[in-house]
Amino acid sequence: MSEGVKKAMERSREDRAREERRAEEEEEEEERRLQEACGVVGCVLARNSPDGTVNVAKMIYLGLVALQHRGQESAGIVTNEDPSSKHFHYQKGDGLVPAVFTEEKLHKLKGNIGIGHSRYSTAGGRDPSNTQPFLVHTRHGPLATAHNGELINALALRKAILDRGVGLSTHSDSELITQMLSQAPPRGEKAKPDWGARIRHLIEATPTAYSLVILHGDKIYGVRDPFGNRPLCIGRLMPVGGANGDASPKPIGWLFSSESCAFQSMGATLMREVYPGEIVELSPDGVRSLDVVPRPKSSTPLSAAHGDPDHVNHDDILLAPLPAFCIFEYVYFARADSVFEGQQVYSVRQRCGRQLAIEAPVDADIISTVPESATPAALGFSLQSGIPYVEVLCKNRYVGRSFIQPDKRSRQLAVAKKFGALTENLMGRRVVLVDDSIVRGTTVGPIIQLLRQAGAREVHIRVASPPLKHPCYMGINIPTRGELLANQKPIEELANHVGANSLAYLSIDGLVKAVRQGIVARNNAPVGHCTACLDGNYPVHLEW
Repeated sequence: MSEGVKKAMERSREDRAREERRAEEEEEEEERRLQEACGVVGCVLARNSPDGTVNVAKMIYLGLVALQHRGQESAGIVTNEDPSSKHFHYQKGDGLVPAVFTEEKLHKLKGNIGIGHSRYSTAGGRDPSNTQPFLVHTRHGPLATAHNGELINALALRKAILDRGVGLSTHSDSELITQMLSQAPPRGEKAKPDWGARIRHLIEATPTAYSLVILHGDKIYGVRDPFGNRPLCIGRLMPVGGANGDASPKPIGWLFSSESCAFQSMGATLMREVYPGEIVELSPDGVRSLDVVPRPKSSTPLSAAHGDPDHVNHDDILLAPLPAFCIFEYVYFARADSVFEGQQVYSVRQRCGRQLAIEAPVDADIISTVPESATPAALGFSLQSGIPYVEVLCKNRYVGRSFIQPDKRSRQLAVAKKFGALTENLMGRRVVLVDDSIVRGTTVGPIIQLLRQAGAREVHIRVASPPLKHPCYMGINIPTRGELLANQKPIEELANHVGANSLAYLSIDGLVKAVRQGIVARNNAPVGHCTACLDGNYPVHLEW
């Protein structure tokens, strides 16, 4: 065989490998749609908690399983059994939480305090070295940090740290956080670290977007950025069935979690959310609020003005910006049984469906959805319109990632492998299919085609959130502007583009109205939400 033929064959193999990698990435993006950054958990047992009552590592494991929807790439747990110890117990790995932690590995994670993390990569990519919690050794002992979000000024912080002569082992902004916390604050400190001051310095250096759990000694610190963009809540761990018949038993521990849904899995109850800018300490003695760092002045008004423009003083917003909790936590990311701002996510999604039916009514026979995150919105649309809700798709819950096939026909069967059409419910009917969001639009077209082949006479698409038009720089994997379906064609042309009889989105004002309706404000505290991916109004000025 000639050298030229060998090189040609090698190039051919390389081309096929590139094509398979590209196809694999496309399938991953199609399946992921939108992705949150991560889920974090922390647990500390009370000082007088009976020995053997609770296994902290197993408790964190259960919390991470409940938060698995927030990140599926890798997971890690760090525990400590001695406040003066120079070493933490640490286990981490790639994959889903149950695959990472066996009973044997959990048994090695000893101690009465610990933190955990489930990861979906944003900054730093998929390098295994980016798996959290991050662990460093400082002159005050080991420090572990778990982070949800993405720092908007990570490049500037990275340069500042490198300029100080500090080496970095990854490209993750979570490592930047850990390195900043390991340094003494500008005002200095006495013999032992002042964690309130260190964390405050971090918050002042980077205004958003993050929630953190930080483990040092026998304490865990929970932190939300001043805009409250990423969620974090506090839970109380109670003894099962009371203690010795005591009608008012004392807590046996306290918890942090990205979402309150994890507390049910851990046998705990929600106390409250960590406030925007707040630094909360969990220790064997209980819960203590150390500080609340105010929001910095903003150079642009927040999109929180949506929904009530006649009652907003924009000058006040410029001087004292509102919180900017990510509104897509309600739309898509959070589990439906989680509670934010005093209301359950399920109820918000159902109100979104009701509002969508008011804004974009359609004459149809049945309402349905693609299983199953948009089901509450579809039920809300049905309740508001009076059109019955009927299932039209049966989801294969056990389908895994298929081997990437080189031929086009095999790729076109991707939808059929995930869903089966319920033909008896579809035959000759006009269907309204409610979805929670459309990103690239790569899946909605094949689903519409599947419904038509199964006998649907008309297929109308209704989306229970506004069109995504802008990328997110605060920890959400949203494609570039050019990849977003809403930027490719005018809204009135999208129905024909995906093969639907009609297509309509919920308005931004409608979404904000549905979210705000059930909020329980704390002491008349201001309420605000980030809608930057919808309208381009970012909560802080972005510098590149």
